[in-house]
Amino acid sequence: GGRINVVPVDFVVAAMDHIAHLENEDGQCFHLTDPTPMRVGDLLNTFARAAHAPEMAMRINAALLGFIPRSMRKAMFALTPVRRIRTAVMKDLGLPDDILDFVNYPTRFDCRETQRALKGSGIAVPPLDSYAWRLWDYWERHLDPDLFVDRTLRGQVEGKVVLVTGGSSGIGKATIRKLAEAGAIAVTIARDAKALDEVRKEFEDAGLRLITHAVDVAEPQQCEAFVKFMNEEHGGIDILVNNAGRSIRRGIENSFDRFHDFERTMEVNYFGALRLTMGFLPAMIAKRKGHVINISSIGVLTNAPRFSAYVASKAAMDAWARCAASEFADRGIEFTTINMPLVKTPMIAPTKLYDQVPTLTPDEAADMVVEAIIHKPVRIATRLGIFGALLHSLLPKVAQVVMNTSFRMFPDSSAAAHKPNEPAPQTADQVAFSQIMRGIHF
Repeated sequence: GGRINVVPVDFVVAAMDHIAHLENEDGQCFHLTDPTPMRVGDLLNTFARAAHAPEMAMRINAALLGFIPRSMRKAMFALTPVRRIRTAVMKDLGLPDDILDFVNYPTRFDCRETQRALKGSGIAVPPLDSYAWRLWDYWERHLDPDLFVDRTLRGQVEGKVVLVTGGSSGIGKATIRKLAEAGAIAVTIARDAKALDEVRKEFEDAGLRLITHAVDVAEPQQCEAFVKFMNEEHGGIDILVNNAGRSIRRGIENSFDRFHDFERTMEVNYFGALRLTMGFLPAMIAKRKGHVINISSIGVLTNAPRFSAYVASKAAMDAWARCAASEFADRGIEFTTINMPLVKTPMIAPTKLYDQVPTLTPDEAADMVVEAIIHKPVRIATRLGIFGALLHSLLPKVAQVVMNTSFRMFPDSSAAAHKPNEPAPQTADQVAFSQIMRGIHF
């Protein structure tokens, strides 16, 4: 970048005091600037060293872009798409737009008169290295914007209406418990009214308030009535966690005569979540704020065999959320997808094989939802899930071989295979594979 003038305030004060008392200097002009100004990149690296942060290693001379006429550059940055992308990038980096004006700062200062007046006084601009740490320390203690952001769950949800679907057990129950404890107006729905009553009583015994409604998200009329009630009674919701889901573990070879498995899985995991999201979005748009969190699956990233119905339904909601996030990026509405690994919940209980493999607890899964609410990332995924997605993108054939190995290593359930047999003890290979691939659906 260009050279930029930076001088410490105590130098300015000392120089002003000295020059103001000199004889025969009235009516003169003195620039209190650095005689050897640093380039922008070198200045940033100096502060990086003071902060014990990584330094930029690549050097690119901004003058290389000088061949582009200024009018053309100005016209290009005035285009709406370019301007919005630039604004989004700068916002993510936490930098003000004005900093771009200093990338190739054109102004040059002449401080020869100042140096003449200060000669012999011992007053000079100190090297930035000698005091950068003081500036960094003060900023970190007093001015860092993150100091004033409440990173607690209570700070994000207290007094807000938060809906978690499927809260009668598992991930939903653990999540809504944390939200109620943090002061949210906690609302949950599920199909089983009796189970909801038991959960509400459990919360009341703990001194917590929980609003429950018996709603089957696969039923359009029930969803419509519930959305209408929430909009009228609570003015909509602030945060929606689409957690309710249906999972089917069955190989495709055992599903040729079970097309309804794909239909009912899609009805809950995709259309059910979509009904609620579409129902609550208008109120979020009117308030220009809202957060939709979709509990997806690690299987979407790893393309887990034996879960084609489940993964396809979750992938559909992932794709819809990506499209919606692009449409509502300027409306204050956030979308987060959580590619959840295998969790020990009633949903996986019928698969006895999972009694012998490592899984997350519902509390650990709820902590991922809490992270989503606090930080509002686009996606939350485990390292194994991200690795699986990269493997499928970069080496798809290798990824297929790995997943096919797991498919052949672990059998279908007795019900899925239409063979009512007791699950056999795990082999050494199965134990090793399930430990390495902790959280992946087999």
